[in-house]
Amino acid sequence: MKKLLYSALLVVGAMVFAACENYLEPTSPSVVDADFVFSNTTTARAALEGGYESWRATANSYVFGAGLFYAADIAGSDIERHPEAYTNQIARHVPESFYSNGTLASTYDIDSYSSNNNSGAYVQLFNVIGKANAVIQGIEQSETGQEAIAAGTPSGIGQMYGEAIALRATAYRELIKYYGDVPFATVFGEATGGLTSRDSIYDCILADLVKVEPLMYPVGSIPDVDSKAKNYFSQTYVDGLIGRIALEAAGYQTRRSDLTYINGKGETVSFEQLGNPNANAANAFYARRSDWQTLYQMAKTYFKAAIDHAGSAKFYTSDPRATSKAGQVFDNPHQYFFQQMMEDDAAYADESIYEYPMQFNVSSDERTYSSGRPGTGGSKNAYPCKCYGQARINPAYYYGVFDPRDKRRDVTVAVTGTTGGAEIILPFVPGSQAKGGGLGMNKWDDNRMTTPNTLAQRKSGVNGPYMRMSEIYLGYAEACAMTGDEATAKNYLKIVRERSFASAAEANTDGFIADCGSVFNAIIEERGFEYAGEGDRRFTLIRTGRLPWAIKRIKDMTKAMMDGLAANGSYTFANGNVISTSIYTKMVDAKTELGYRLTTQCTDENNPVTYPGWRGVHDDWAAFGWNGTPAETNMAIQGLFAPVDGAALLADGYTETAWGSDLVKYRDEYDTYLFKDYDYVSAPIYLWPICPNAVATGGFTNGYGFMNE
Repeated sequence: MKKLLYSALLVVGAMVFAACENYLEPTSPSVVDADFVFSNTTTARAALEGGYESWRATANSYVFGAGLFYAADIAGSDIERHPEAYTNQIARHVPESFYSNGTLASTYDIDSYSSNNNSGAYVQLFNVIGKANAVIQGIEQSETGQEAIAAGTPSGIGQMYGEAIALRATAYRELIKYYGDVPFATVFGEATGGLTSRDSIYDCILADLVKVEPLMYPVGSIPDVDSKAKNYFSQTYVDGLIGRIALEAAGYQTRRSDLTYINGKGETVSFEQLGNPNANAANAFYARRSDWQTLYQMAKTYFKAAIDHAGSAKFYTSDPRATSKAGQVFDNPHQYFFQQMMEDDAAYADESIYEYPMQFNVSSDERTYSSGRPGTGGSKNAYPCKCYGQARINPAYYYGVFDPRDKRRDVTVAVTGTTGGAEIILPFVPGSQAKGGGLGMNKWDDNRMTTPNTLAQRKSGVNGPYMRMSEIYLGYAEACAMTGDEATAKNYLKIVRERSFASAAEANTDGFIADCGSVFNAIIEERGFEYAGEGDRRFTLIRTGRLPWAIKRIKDMTKAMMDGLAANGSYTFANGNVISTSIYTKMVDAKTELGYRLTTQCTDENNPVTYPGWRGVHDDWAAFGWNGTPAETNMAIQGLFAPVDGAALLADGYTETAWGSDLVKYRDEYDTYLFKDYDYVSAPIYLWPICPNAVATGGFTNGYGFMNE
């Protein structure tokens, strides 16, 4: 059988680009007997598992764990920010803030955070690609594989072929997102040289995914895989991945000025440029492909296919949980997704299409450590153990953009952390854990886990969420809006939006669209509320061209907030929320007062112990061997959103607690360093430099003004 290879086209010096259209006989020898390994699903699955494990380890430790996602995505948007002082975390803060409009690109130590030569994300993602290529090549060379591919219908081997193709495409998607143009390897064991146009890679991996999609099964119906498992790539995932990659391929990205870009057919790509080339970063330019509409149409087709092939993936418009025996009210389908991820080590959330699996007390994982509610417990034998809290929320976004009636707000943003079995206010003092850093991420919380790991930090066992149904709905809405089908776009926007409000009238989708200026803008804003704190926002703003607008809005809001606090001791946002220099807090015995310690959906906003909602502490740490829970575990908070009578509260046993005053005190951290020096028109330098070893051996150079060693 002929094998699709990607021949190199030398276009600029040592820069090698790829095309999808050349068919050559494979020349690399197989490292295994393909006909034996891929003659049955048992041995084929065993071969594929190695690729999955490589991807799981890479995703956790080098991309989403303590990797690139950790450093910039969950800390570098108009919603998310970094907890520690700028000067304490230069290697993270500088890339997060677009290298100060590119001025710091030429002096940035390219080995300081993301690279580390052979141990960084770049190399590890290519290791995943190598394992995927071995399986792909083996299936394509085997008689069983050839028959499955030729049949064009779902089968066990066809399913695994699709999984291997999806594995390679997923790794390339991450490489392009973080590094831009990279080498393209499709033959196992064959060394790659030079860079490949990202447009060519996008076109090729999309063509591969389209080819294998009919060979696969929806999530929940993969042969010989537990129907509840969502740690394998399915037809549903491939449909969603096509949609996701097509949106990104159609979107605005920053590109090198010294390369010629070609598509999958080997044709030169033309662009629609936004703003100005960045003179500080080798004149890199910010643009989208001129054929973006074709890619959006592909996204529309396959997001709809994912909806039609949803399989066991569900989308809840109401909360299936009943009120607890203790009286806790849930009534929040958005929160249910995160709660399910914290329920059982071997379970998966109903809304998930794919999660990369983590194992309780074995895997070193970042949820809840970096993407959860902050806590100051010890690293071992604590209740709960330390939670660093890398994912923090910009105060101006929390106060001024999030609708106070949106049920996602309190699920997303933590105003308190935990320490010693009790709540503590998260101060705006730069720092980490519950000692500082400001508003925290609240979607994952050791206090809410069915079996929290009290033995050691970073071993919660919470899986990594990678694709879920709400993304499919909002991706479909976006693609519909960009291809002229605004009625369908609005309908799917409403489905996602209205489940997080008490009524359709409160959600006021029509008014929301009007405020945003278009259905498309409203959909992108809705993604912000749906995925706040999860790191989706940064690249979504980049690819949609909404980045300059969003940065200016948050910087203007932050400045106005700071000026108001400094001048008047408070600032009132357009939505009616008021932030003041101080708030008032008092510890209470929630177990006696409420009947529980861990609060849920607030049903009485006048109760300072339950508003804002989704806080408190674990109801029963004693069940896990600790009898140190204090009597007063929960914090009553007054003055968080409206002015209060401080004297009366002090007389009632409350304590005056610094709040907005610390924002003013540390204004540089929250204002000056917020996308420092970005001018709103120059191409944003959001990419990472490629590691020195890869540059030296690959026959190419770093662009965007970066060093090469």
